[in-house]
Amino acid sequence: MFNEILANNPMQLLVAIVNYRTPSLTIDCLRSLEEEVRALPGTYVVVADNASGDGSVEQIAGTIVTEGWGDWASLLPLERNGGFAFGNNAVIRTALQSTNSPPYFLLLNPDTVVRPGALQVLVDFMDKHPQVGIAGSRLENVDGTPQFSAFRFHTILSELDLGLRLGVVSKLLARWSVAPPIPEEPCQTDWVSGASMMVRREVFEAVGLLDEKYFMYYEETDFCLQANKRGWLCWYVPQSRVVHLVGQSSGINDPNRPPQRLPKYWFDSRRRYFIKNHGWIYTALTDVFWASSFALWRLRRIIQRKPDRDPPKLLSDFLHNSVLVTIKN
Repeated sequence: MFNEILANNPMQLLVAIVNYRTPSLTIDCLRSLEEEVRALPGTYVVVADNASGDGSVEQIAGTIVTEGWGDWASLLPLERNGGFAFGNNAVIRTALQSTNSPPYFLLLNPDTVVRPGALQVLVDFMDKHPQVGIAGSRLENVDGTPQFSAFRFHTILSELDLGLRLGVVSKLLARWSVAPPIPEEPCQTDWVSGASMMVRREVFEAVGLLDEKYFMYYEETDFCLQANKRGWLCWYVPQSRVVHLVGQSSGINDPNRPPQRLPKYWFDSRRRYFIKNHGWIYTALTDVFWASSFALWRLRRIIQRKPDRDPPKLLSDFLHNSVLVTIKN
């Protein structure tokens, strides 16, 4: 069905949503898109299901039919769960191969609810700024408070800051902080969250698709870095507002649950990002900086009796998955 629609209908915007065993969240996301899609002609939504095997396909496809969304949304079942990049690429690749390939693509998490005008704002911004290849929304909680959505690239100094968590050091390293203060106005940034990220078609043509060797996490960071290397700007556009139910789709970083142990794929993605973009020696030094500074933080936390909000076994898991260990395997 998606191929037929591409062949017969010119598109302005293609929205890609990757579902893995979160059918209720995905349906709520689609419901929030209904008025937005109808207000923005030429918009189409494809939900890629990463072989959920839990009835997601039947539930989502059935809702698309019963709600009458079939003219602007469809489901694309995939043969395996290849991760975030894999699911998005399945949608994007098909569209890029079409003669009616849309000028814009929006990567949208299933655990999001778009606010009125969110899509239109991003499209208008991209139309007015042809040098911008990637634009991200302001992500926010249900109560409207903002989440960090605009970031700087990870470096050895940012990893030191993330591990040590010492005020005076954080001030000295402020210019390298991965998550700077949340901007209130549109601004250029290094990378934006893949939970709501619009990409110009020409960026995919220049950079290629998302790197599927990332299962989850760091893939949007890496993609923005590759685009940056080819001269494409990335901007944060807070007038495009999207509610992000943090951790609901991945089960990680859910503020309503105790901290969860980080999965191996998180460490794999981090390691791949640094080796791919900075080389083995830089990555090894970065691992040493983070591990030693985090160990100091853990000691200081105990001495000062600060609350423990870190994922369980974070240091031991990090060391086990460090480049210094895994390079030998």
